[in-house]
Amino acid sequence: MNTLAISQLSTLRWSFAEDAQAYAARGFKGIGIYRPKLEDFGLDRTIELLAESSLSVTSLSWVGGFTGSDGRAFEDAVLDAISAVRDAANLRAETLIVLAGGRNNHIRNHARRTLCDALKQIACVAEEFGVRLSLEPIHPGCGDEWSFLNDLRSTLDIIETVASPQLGIVLDTYHVGMDEEVVRWLPDVIPHLHLVQLGDARHSPLGEMNRCLLGDGCVPLETILDTLREHGYRGPLEVELIGEDVETISYDELLDHTRNFIDQTLGPVEQP
Repeated sequence: MNTLAISQLSTLRWSFAEDAQAYAARGFKGIGIYRPKLEDFGLDRTIELLAESSLSVTSLSWVGGFTGSDGRAFEDAVLDAISAVRDAANLRAETLIVLAGGRNNHIRNHARRTLCDALKQIACVAEEFGVRLSLEPIHPGCGDEWSFLNDLRSTLDIIETVASPQLGIVLDTYHVGMDEEVVRWLPDVIPHLHLVQLGDARHSPLGEMNRCLLGDGCVPLETILDTLREHGYRGPLEVELIGEDVETISYDELLDHTRNFIDQTLGPVEQP
């Protein structure tokens, strides 16, 4: 069975304790942890709360910016990622999400080399701690400053170049799901797939991220989920909802709608 989870970005204004209580009450077994919330709540308190709530950590989000696109030096970004690897190990997280960073005026080959150098350093530590790293391609319409990796093909190329058993991919349906080639690519991606994030939208990303409720947009979620099951994906499914189209919806309503969509699409999942 896939672990069904909610990313804390979906309930950004709630406290960590509110997140855990609400997710568990609706039968979700996993939580995608947002690092600023972890920092505010504290690692030890988080571990205790997750045990009390019977929630597993499907992801820790995020590390990256190795190209300097967020203003940090390469060495600082790598050290931050190594610190996050240790946190991920303590949390027993399924994966640590990695964003490549924007091109930041570098030629593409230089940006690529910089990313590969960073990943090789971080992967050595990740292997020591038993932590998986997952590169996330970001749609160029809403994330050029976050990542110069915008599609599955280029992300798989980086994974092949780094050649670490710890390194895989995050497939976020909001960022790549409207690409008609995605379903065709899925069988090739699944051996490297650590996490699937479910997001929907009424139009292709442009400007700020703007996700809508699952099933209300144009992303062929049912086709993608059917293809994943057909080819044996058993990893986590983590819902991430953020943007103008969901801002006016209460978090309780958002979570209830998500629960209903998943039950209708995947079949009911027994709640505790």
